[in-house]
Amino acid sequence: MRKSRQNKYTGLFYVLPFVTGLLVFQLYPFLASFFYSFTDLSIANDWSWVGLSNYIKSFTADRDFWNSLKVTGIYVFIAVPCKLVFALFIAMVLNMKIRGIRFFQTLYYIPSILGGSVAVSVIWRFMFSHDGLVNTLTSYLGLPALDWLGSKALALPTVSLLAVWQFGSSMVLFLVGLKQIPVSLYEAASIDGASKVHQFFKITLPMLTPTVLFNVIMQTIGAFQEFTSAFIITGGGPMNSTYMYGMMLYNNSFKYYKMGYASAQSWILFIIIMAVTGLLFLSSKKWVYYEDGGN
Repeated sequence: MRKSRQNKYTGLFYVLPFVTGLLVFQLYPFLASFFYSFTDLSIANDWSWVGLSNYIKSFTADRDFWNSLKVTGIYVFIAVPCKLVFALFIAMVLNMKIRGIRFFQTLYYIPSILGGSVAVSVIWRFMFSHDGLVNTLTSYLGLPALDWLGSKALALPTVSLLAVWQFGSSMVLFLVGLKQIPVSLYEAASIDGASKVHQFFKITLPMLTPTVLFNVIMQTIGAFQEFTSAFIITGGGPMNSTYMYGMMLYNNSFKYYKMGYASAQSWILFIIIMAVTGLLFLSSKKWVYYEDGGN
């Protein structure tokens, strides 16, 4: 009994750092922000209880709220599908039995590690500047130089390309999913005369739908919270065309010091993400296939 008790305390000792970090750095800020969302908390002044005023103001009197929500929605609509399609394509290429494929698998995962960093965002800004690498390359092809970051129509797609470039994590999951598909299915389809295109849509894609669902949910959650790329590359411009929701939260918190107001808007974003995630789960009953016969 004494040894069992010692083992229990030893286990608790090892999990103590994780539990402490969870309570102090995640759970407490999570609950505190909910409380502060009903106040006018500010760094400069004392706070007071304002009830639902912050939420009402966001929906009725804040143009930046609706603009940033629109920009973020467009960003999610562009970045998530393009990233997943590109990740699946690369995963299928890397799934081929080619000598040295392990090296290429590692090479293609590197953008996932570097893609969201500040340094890469700065490089992206220089690449797509008026005299940057992209316009230099297009000039050799006889194409006109484009104002990638100064055009209202091109700025958001250009920022979205950085998210597409950071496809490594989704690619790895797709690659694992591809390796789980039985080869016998493709052999039977080939005997029946099915083409590669038919095999993809009738075998590969249905068998990958659980992985697709997971990737869509995780990438959508991350895209709604995007901040670094827009902040570094365009600063929200031109004309607020890349002013994402994360930038609005940052400005309200650390530029205008409206902590209570920013807390309310962060909870609105949390509810939006939960609603979108719930809809994805509900829709999965119609298109996700599981090997155990579910859906």
